[in-house]
Amino acid sequence: MTKPPLTLYLAAPRGFCAGVDRAIKIVEMALQKWGAPVYVRHEIVHNKFVVDGLRAKGAVFVEELDECPDDRPVIFSAHGVPKSVPAAAAAREMIYVDATCPLVSKVHIEAQRHAEAGLQMIMIGHKGHPETVGTMGQLPDGEVLLVETVDDVAGVQVRDPEKLAFVTQTTLSVDDTRDIVAALQDRFPAIVGPHKEDICYATTNRQEAVKTVAPKSDALLVVGAPNSSNSRRLVEVASKAGCTYAQLVQRATDIDWRALDGISSIAITAGASAPEVLVNEVIDAFRDRYDVTVETVETATENVEFKVPRILRVPA
Repeated sequence: MTKPPLTLYLAAPRGFCAGVDRAIKIVEMALQKWGAPVYVRHEIVHNKFVVDGLRAKGAVFVEELDECPDDRPVIFSAHGVPKSVPAAAAAREMIYVDATCPLVSKVHIEAQRHAEAGLQMIMIGHKGHPETVGTMGQLPDGEVLLVETVDDVAGVQVRDPEKLAFVTQTTLSVDDTRDIVAALQDRFPAIVGPHKEDICYATTNRQEAVKTVAPKSDALLVVGAPNSSNSRRLVEVASKAGCTYAQLVQRATDIDWRALDGISSIAITAGASAPEVLVNEVIDAFRDRYDVTVETVETATENVEFKVPRILRVPA
């Protein structure tokens, strides 16, 4: 039986960003340097396949620092942590390695700088997301107010409307964030923004690639984890860009083939913490069912690389 033809648009850039690449490398290098077990506070990145792979090598994932023994190294995830966490590790004389993405660290530094200038912070982000918790935890309680939507802006209660600054989570939708920033600037004309947009280059690039492939595709799949903010934003961006069926899948086994019945084109992308092996697995699943023509649609090239912390570059 002949397979139906299918054009598969492969979005580029997709998948791992420099911050995720660095975080995974940090865990692997820590295991090489100190041996197993090495403890990791929270998922190092939001991807089950990646976390399971590191767990098999000897990484132990915990939710809080008090689950870690004093005598084994601990790594803080790429999303960043409140200031209290490294302070507690230092008080216990633990070896710790901070895998916070440098672009998240940049937001932390911004928040600190604004606070030192006497400004109260407003953070645009998702409540409870590890990155938001980490950024808000850079300053004392009450110094960072969270808004998630344009509607939230109307209700936020500030100390002094003349002394405000805003920062954003790095993995948000570029378009949605633009609307929230506009609402903040409209309500608080004196509010100070970042020198350079906080949303990271990788988030922006992946969203732009999706905007290009979505309108020409009958369906779009984002390979990524359900707790990955940047992956979920890609689904939203695809829907807004005109794709009638956009779904998040962790891997090929999650594909709803009945929903894709009758399609002649599909676009595939991956969130910033999804490895390429899972993208290839999805492509192979389509090859099993269709006569696939793959067309890569590249909207930007990425050559960013972040150094790992010095503690991992010197001998034990």
